[in-house]
Amino acid sequence: MPNHDLINIHAILPLSRVNGPGGRMVVFFQGCLRGCPGCFNPETHPTGDERLLSVEEIIGCLPEAGAEGITVSGGEPFLQPLGLKELLKSARMKGLSTVVYTGFTIEEIGKDEITASLLAFIDVLIDGGYMEEEKETTLLARGSRNQRFHFLTQRYTEADFIMPGKAEVTIGKDGLVTGTGFSRIKFRTNNER
Repeated sequence: MPNHDLINIHAILPLSRVNGPGGRMVVFFQGCLRGCPGCFNPETHPTGDERLLSVEEIIGCLPEAGAEGITVSGGEPFLQPLGLKELLKSARMKGLSTVVYTGFTIEEIGKDEITASLLAFIDVLIDGGYMEEEKETTLLARGSRNQRFHFLTQRYTEADFIMPGKAEVTIGKDGLVTGTGFSRIKFRTNNER
C-alpha cells in the first residue's frame, strides 16, 4: 500500500448526483479485502497499485463549476487511513462536505487510534459490508439495508440521501463512459443488439 503522500486510486468521477447530497466529486479508492458477494465494484478489490495520486492531484479534479462535497468509496478507503485523512482534511479546508462509504463498521473503526481519528473529518459515514440478500430497493444512497448512516455532524439528515436515481451514466470529455451508483448498469455494444 502507498504511504500517506500518495493514495492508490481506482477512479475519480468529477461530478455525480447519485453518490450523496448535491453535486459531488466521487473518489474510488483501490484495494479491498472483504470480497462481498455481489459487490458493485469488484474491479476495485485488487490491492496492487492502480493509480497513485497526491491529495493535491485528487482535489485538482474538482469540477470548475464546483461541487458540494466529496464522496469517498472503493474499494475500501480505510485500508489507506493516512491518505484518506489528508484527503478529508483538504476537502474540509475547501469547505466541502465529506461522505465516506466503508465495509467496516463504525465500532471497528473506533477500535484503532488512527482510523478513529478520521471520524472528525467526516460529515456522514455509511458503514457495513454489502449484503446482496439485503439489497436496498429504495432510492436511499446505500447498497444494502444493513448499511448504517452515521451523521457525525449536523450538515445532513437521512432525507438528504434519497437520490434522484439508483445509477447514472456519464460521458467524459475523452469519450469514456462511466456508470456509477447503487445498481448495476449493463452496457451493450453495437454488436449486442
